[in-house]
Amino acid sequence: MSKIFVDACFGKETPYTPVWMMRQAGRYLPEYMEVRAQAGNFLNLCHDPKKACEVTLQPVNIVGVDAAILFSDILVIPDEMGMDLEFIKGEGPKFNDPIKTEADLNRLLGGEEAASKLTYVYDTIKLIKEQLADDKALIGFCGAPWTLATYMIEGEGTKTYNICKKMMYSDPELLHKILAKVTEVVKLYMEKQIQAGIDVVQIFDSWAAAIEPSKYDEFSWKYMVEIADYLKGKYPNIPIIMFPKGVPAFLDKVYGNFEVFGVDWSTPMGLAKEKLGDKYVLQGNMEPCRLYSKEATTECVEALQSIMGGKRHIFNLGHGILPDVPVENAKHFIAECHRVSKK
Repeated sequence: MSKIFVDACFGKETPYTPVWMMRQAGRYLPEYMEVRAQAGNFLNLCHDPKKACEVTLQPVNIVGVDAAILFSDILVIPDEMGMDLEFIKGEGPKFNDPIKTEADLNRLLGGEEAASKLTYVYDTIKLIKEQLADDKALIGFCGAPWTLATYMIEGEGTKTYNICKKMMYSDPELLHKILAKVTEVVKLYMEKQIQAGIDVVQIFDSWAAAIEPSKYDEFSWKYMVEIADYLKGKYPNIPIIMFPKGVPAFLDKVYGNFEVFGVDWSTPMGLAKEKLGDKYVLQGNMEPCRLYSKEATTECVEALQSIMGGKRHIFNLGHGILPDVPVENAKHFIAECHRVSKK
């Protein structure tokens, strides 16, 4: 595969260090908001392959990123497992039937039965591949089992994670059963994404920092590694990106069969390079709020290039782009990344 982004994931020499931005198809693009309005609501947009394809391609065509990231949502998995999901305006996602007992878990679909229901995602991927330029990679993604489980147990976003962490300490067996069931669905879901045409897999653990370091491997990382091992066993040429957000204390303990480690903005890139730079390609880690200032963006891009030296690095934000970032500033970020990486 000759795509610059994919080659970079494997640590191969490329003409420049590639760049893409997390949560590309988002509210910072007026064109996205137009399509979102046509869809009626967020879930409708996720379920409509033509519209999802259109918003996936917008950042590539408008901003100039080197890879497209599939437009979808991590919560389509528990939704298709049988949970009652809705997105409430001003509040975010909410499950009206959170998991409290093993009986709640047992009523949910698992494995192939759940993964096969996500046909709209696979159809979206096929449409994107028909229209995406050959020199651009398509990144598929999923939420890590721990991150998915937090929503499934809490019922919504949380700042304390007290319900799922109560389960972690008082009923770890049930939590492991939830994580194991979700992991089996994720494996097959990502395999079907690969079969549909994605070039790169990314596994997001957005709520990794909610777990104390001594418990992180047991309740999150080992399940992510299990997914990576499964995919690598069948598709060794598909690079895998692991992105656990907010775990600088965990860097010494990172292991697994994957190519790229995503570094969030709270973790110094120099520290990540010291701990992981010989083992994995690093991705990240500009603070998203720097995009409000072109000067601050350039300063960070040049600092990252100086730290990494143009080797084994993919420029990226250290978390999602914010909705009120000017589009011109996003374009400036891409242009600056390409400028400094060609030095």
